[in-house]
Amino acid sequence: MVNAENNLKPEPERVGIIGCGWLGSALAKALVELNYCVVATTQQQEKLHLIQKLGAQAEILSLPFGEFNANSAAVFYCETLIICIPPGLRKGKKDYPEKVTEIVNQAQRGTVKKIILISTTAIYEDIIGDVTESAKLKLDSEKVSILSQAEQSVIAFNGQGIILRAAGLVGPQRHPGIFFRNKKLLTSPNSYVNLIHQNDIVALLILLIRKEKVTGVFNAVSEMQVTKKHYYSIAAKALKLPMPIFDEHSEVELGKKIIGDKLRDFMNYQYQHDDLVSWLIHHE
Repeated sequence: MVNAENNLKPEPERVGIIGCGWLGSALAKALVELNYCVVATTQQQEKLHLIQKLGAQAEILSLPFGEFNANSAAVFYCETLIICIPPGLRKGKKDYPEKVTEIVNQAQRGTVKKIILISTTAIYEDIIGDVTESAKLKLDSEKVSILSQAEQSVIAFNGQGIILRAAGLVGPQRHPGIFFRNKKLLTSPNSYVNLIHQNDIVALLILLIRKEKVTGVFNAVSEMQVTKKHYYSIAAKALKLPMPIFDEHSEVELGKKIIGDKLRDFMNYQYQHDDLVSWLIHHE
């Protein structure tokens, strides 16, 4: 007699995504296509159907929690949790660490074994030269301090805590040329451009989800070495926009070059878009 239990297919791994915006949506779509069970959250009722169209389970999650009962949120009963919420620093918000801490604490009450925080290379503010994950942060800067506090909450998680410091994100509907559509003055024209394409960060996140026993901080950035002036001039030409205005007197240094070798080597990953100049030229 055949044991029916042996014929049961294992349930797909559950991945939660808190913050299903431009990057979160692309990740959700890719995971669904790989047969993961995805639970993705938004704070806006009108966005629920967009998440459902991706094939993911959608739910409202208010941050900070306030009176919201987070105990009932399905996203905290996944094996892996991706925190993909913007810090909101440009809007003057300073509660990012509190939001991340709330998420981590609730994840510890649920079934989450691994948390991945999408952080930012903006945490390396005022650091010059080649910058690796071991760089000493300028914690006297309010912005750096806020970002660091949020990261520390994830590092202190009682499961696997991973920090992915992402460079500037480009990709579909996020062409770098739009940054100066209103003829914004671009400072530091001789600084390096540190960017990563959406396809690459999604692929790296999937590898991190699959990888066992991984913790720590990783930079996610393409390997190209070009200046802002060179790169954004090409971006303007690609979109048939007027040439951006550069503040030639703001800086003569090359600024910082984010080094992503740690993650690249650890995952044995070959970037799809290391040459983002070529991507610009052939971008449709």
